[in-house]
Order: sequence, then structure tokens, then C-alpha cells
Amino acid sequence: MFSLHVTLGLPLCSRGLGSPTTRALATRSVQCAKTKVSAGLDDGLVGYLLQHTRETEVLKDLRRETAELFPAAARMQITPDQGAFMHWLVATLRATRAIEVGVFTGYSSIATATALGPGGKLLACDPDERALAVARRCWDRAGVLDRIVEHVRPARETLELLLSAGEAGQYDFAFVDADKRGYMGYYEQLLQLVRPGGVIAFDNVLWYGQVADAGATDARTEAIRELNSFLLADERILFSLLPISDGLALCTKK
Repeated sequence: MFSLHVTLGLPLCSRGLGSPTTRALATRSVQCAKTKVSAGLDDGLVGYLLQHTRETEVLKDLRRETAELFPAAARMQITPDQGAFMHWLVATLRATRAIEVGVFTGYSSIATATALGPGGKLLACDPDERALAVARRCWDRAGVLDRIVEHVRPARETLELLLSAGEAGQYDFAFVDADKRGYMGYYEQLLQLVRPGGVIAFDNVLWYGQVADAGATDARTEAIRELNSFLLADERILFSLLPISDGLALCTKK
């Protein structure tokens, strides 16, 4: 399904495609995609879905580099189908101002920033400098480095600073893919920051199926269950929970 071309010793996002490397890395990259792609699809349908998903060479390279550099954490990266959906959503909203809570290596940042309108800006919040170093290279290659404003500190602090600066109601879109136990706090801050008609999207709201497993009682699973139930009942928003990738909760501010 995916071919792999990597030149060892140089970051993938610093160059175009190079010479072939190990089959194991290609397999790991594909498995990271399959791990989170829409719940219930068999391998054949997953393959068909990914073959019919638009993904730039920069994003393909980034997915492979992430699998190489962060093998234990690569599944945190959003999948190609989710990236394509987010790009479509941001473009459809005609968004020019967006916030991302949790950047990792920058796949979702590129999907969002490339869809922003003229003069658009994305505020990218993440304290992980090592992952951000990868993201910066790929933002540059994707041509969106000048659209992204980094905030390398805990996101709660950044969001509070924005509110204190009078930024309430000034953002069109927000995406959250960070500490699951912090989702509720992020929600209340972001609901103030987005405009009426603006969208907040939460990743991993199916949490690899654990939200439906009565035996799963760990703190992160319980936090996601709490969020989903709260959003369902919150009259301040329009709400839809979609089985895209590992689950995507969409909240439109009324």
C-alpha cells in the first residue's frame, strides 16, 4: 500500500524521497495508520480508504520519519484520512485563525495550516522540544512555517494568556490532541476563544475502543468518557462524535 524511500542520516522532511531502507519501517508506518483508522473496518477497507486519501509527499515523509524516530509513540500521530478530513473542515470553515493543543511532530499542524485562508495563523501549543524540532523542518518544507506561531509551554498557560489578552471569540477552529485528563479544562478555555460558529475538535475520543469496555477504568479512559458525556449534554454547542481514526468529537459553538 505504501512504498518507503528513506535516505539514512538526514531528516526525511529536510529533503525529497531518497533510497529504499528497511521493510520493517514501512510496515511500522502502515500499522500506525491501521491502529487508529475508523473503527470496525477490515484491512481491505482500510487499504481502500488510505489509497483514496489525499496525502502530500511532505506528509508521507513525516509519517515515516515519525515511525523511525518515535517508534513507541508514533501511534499518537493522526492518520492520513483524519488529516484529509481536518484539512477539508478548516477550508470549509474559511478559517484564518486556529489553535492546536498538542503538536507532536506536526502532521495535524500541516493539515490545518495549509487550509487556512490568506493571512491565516495557527497557534501551536506543545512543550515537547524534541518533537517540535521535527515539526519545524516539515512546516518549512510544506511552506507553512510563517503561518505557525509556537507556544512551547503547557497549553493551559497559553490559553489563559490568550483570554487575558482579550482574544475571546477570535478563533475559527481548535484541535486538541494532548493529555486526555486535561481535555475538560481545554474545552472550557477553547469554548471562550472560538467565535460563534467556530469548531473545536477533540482527538482519540474512542480511545482504542476502551470507552466501551466496562473493565477499562484507568484515569485517561474515564476522562474521555466524562468529556463525551459532557459534550453530549452541553447546550452551548452543536455536537457530533465521529468514528474517524480513533474517534473525533466535533463541537460547534452556538
